Amino acid sequence: MINIGILLFDEVEVLDFAGPYEVFGISLDDNNNRIFNVLTIAQKHEISARNGLVVKCDYLLEDCPQLDILVIPGGYGAETVELYNTTLLNWIRQQHYTTQMTFSICTGAFILAEAGLLDGLSATTHWMDFERLETQYPQINVIKNVKFVDQDKILTAAGISSGIHASLYLVAKVTTREIALNTAKRMEFEINF
Repeated sequence: MINIGILLFDEVEVLDFAGPYEVFGISLDDNNNRIFNVLTIAQKHEISARNGLVVKCDYLLEDCPQLDILVIPGGYGAETVELYNTTLLNWIRQQHYTTQMTFSICTGAFILAEAGLLDGLSATTHWMDFERLETQYPQINVIKNVKFVDQDKILTAAGISSGIHASLYLVAKVTTREIALNTAKRMEFEINF
């Protein structure tokens, strides 16, 4: 089973983590077996997401199992609250070097940028934050008007619902397109990649 860790923090955008959680959680192989073991990880046991949703996390940073894929959602928490959290940035850097893929959604790209993981790469984020990402991190080639950007080991998705689209793309990348199509059909979601 593939371990997917979804990083959570206060003021995380709900659909940024819940959409990918659902995609990976319901993806099944040809024998109807789960493919992904989806875990939530944070610096504390409970976080308060956008609009007050309280979420209990599976693991703390220091006790999470080895991850194959790390997911970093966005939201106000990503672009302001956690952007300069050195403990979190160091943990993300450490995870990135051992994972198969690191995947950000929306303004989660700012955390990857601040960690130096997007230097010299192309990336995307929410349309409202293109200019800020370009200005604050000029070493990144910001791609606009796309759902996601794949840079082999790093995948960045645009805003909110694009995280679902990119998650389905990632399912296809690490399994098969047929599995991704079946997952999308189950979710009543159309994909075009």
